[in-house]
Amino acid sequence: MENILVTGATGNVGRQVVSQLLATDVRVRAMTRNPESAGLPRQVEVVRGDFTVPTTLDRCLDGVDAVFLMWLAPAAGVAPALERIAKHARRIVFLSNLTVRDGIEEQDFPVTTLHAKIERLIEATGVRWTFLRPGAFAANALLWWAPQVRAGDVVRWPYPGAVTSPIHERDVAAVAVRALLEGGHAGAKYILTGPQSLTQREQVRTIGDAIGRPLRFEEIPPEAARREMATIMPASIADMLLDAWQNVEYAGSATVEKPAPVTSTVAEITGVPAHSFHDWAVDHAVEFQQ
Repeated sequence: MENILVTGATGNVGRQVVSQLLATDVRVRAMTRNPESAGLPRQVEVVRGDFTVPTTLDRCLDGVDAVFLMWLAPAAGVAPALERIAKHARRIVFLSNLTVRDGIEEQDFPVTTLHAKIERLIEATGVRWTFLRPGAFAANALLWWAPQVRAGDVVRWPYPGAVTSPIHERDVAAVAVRALLEGGHAGAKYILTGPQSLTQREQVRTIGDAIGRPLRFEEIPPEAARREMATIMPASIADMLLDAWQNVEYAGSATVEKPAPVTSTVAEITGVPAHSFHDWAVDHAVEFQQ
């Protein structure tokens, strides 16, 4: 029986990876900095580990065959962590980013530069690898809009016409589980999106449909948005998002209906169509309720 280590196991995608692995014939180990508050199923072996303290990884990796890797730590810890992982695991499935461009060292955004660096270091380990490159996560709406929706019927946000193809965390996890357990995925770089290109205004309207309340999108200027976003995310992430939304809105999405990229990768890998944003909103409706 294989042993699979899931990092980022208490996050949106990580919890789904854990849940879906539990339905298979493998042993699941979860790495977290705070095992006491992990809230994971009892069948999961929860082990304390911290990427910023490489020596804590040894117990997490002992006897492990494959690793689902999410990186949420400073860049300085990447190389020593991967050195340890490569000594134990035969396979790494890394949750990367849609905006990574191959063959370019300096990417458009700091987070993309970090993900590209991690990809290069993983390739250099000699371990079998698969890179998942999802686009916008549907679950971002929980961080961005859920507090406003719980407080009222207006969402104040910039760039209503900016388009994305938001993906359900369940679908990202489903591809990850296939890559962790099956052959044929080594060396693959999978671009993952949801099945629809939607404006931010349409996404807010869809959440309203799912919870049975009409919601209104009120556009605010980018500078006002930057101040509000800085309270819920790092400034570098806020700047990246605002830049991306401005580019897709004014490059034509709002005026000539240029859609966001949509791939069929989820269906091709799992045999099941990707969930719609409405599906996701229904699954999370309680988190938007007053």
